[in-house]
Amino acid sequence: MNDRLKTIVDLEKYPIHDLNSPIIKRLIEKCKKELDQDSCSTIPNFILPKSLETMNLELEKQLDEVYMSKEKINAYLYAKDDPSLPKEHPKRNFMERYNGYLNSDCFQKNSEMKYLYETEELLKFVSACLGVSPIYRWADPLACHAYNVMKPEGILPWHFDSCEFTLSLMIQKPENGGIFEYCANIREPGNENFEEVKKVLNGDRTKVKQLKLEPGDLQIFKGRFTLHRVTKVEGKKSRYMCIPAYVLDPWRVNTPEHSKAIYGKVLPIHIERNQARSDGLTD
Repeated sequence: MNDRLKTIVDLEKYPIHDLNSPIIKRLIEKCKKELDQDSCSTIPNFILPKSLETMNLELEKQLDEVYMSKEKINAYLYAKDDPSLPKEHPKRNFMERYNGYLNSDCFQKNSEMKYLYETEELLKFVSACLGVSPIYRWADPLACHAYNVMKPEGILPWHFDSCEFTLSLMIQKPENGGIFEYCANIREPGNENFEEVKKVLNGDRTKVKQLKLEPGDLQIFKGRFTLHRVTKVEGKKSRYMCIPAYVLDPWRVNTPEHSKAIYGKVLPIHIERNQARSDGLTD
């Protein structure tokens, strides 16, 4: 038994340290079915209340280090236009954004969230839920387990993630708004499905689903293949979320353009590892 893990995760309800436990086997089966069908699965009250308080506190102590941005982006996380494309192409649709990140390299060494992300128990549990092995922690030193901060009036527009798999841990819920919306499996390796993406960006809600997370909930999500957004935060309370990420390629990091636009800076690793993705999708 991992002594610190049992103070973070409700191991009595979710014994993720024992993948052979009947409870966890049933949970893995449920999560995998939901992920296969819907690209998304939620586990309620995964994080213990005391640990949630610790995570909230460690973020609020470092709010002055959060990189906030209002720069408009497209669904592929680019801020720069490409005039060579048709005017109606989804890559030329730039949307309002106001959110920020406490980058992973800002986390204290004894951070509650950093510790959880680096446990083998969590990695192996997520891998089992996805039905994908091996998966790896993201090598990006800024983005691997960043806190997402959305202040009042904050909004995160429709987009795809750079990493294949993302966890979302709700730390603090806003008074209103800040709802996660998604269109499951709208693209796949080798197929961008630009026409369907364009429909969603133009307001078609036929495939849109909503997920209302509560503090302590864990969401497992196939973010690279599923278009998603967070609606505008309303009221006086900020929305805090941690987004630990897992990948299929242990070498891969964000492109320099993404890193600059989303996390505010570019490190040598982003330049050194800036190569085309093998899945053929825009990154």
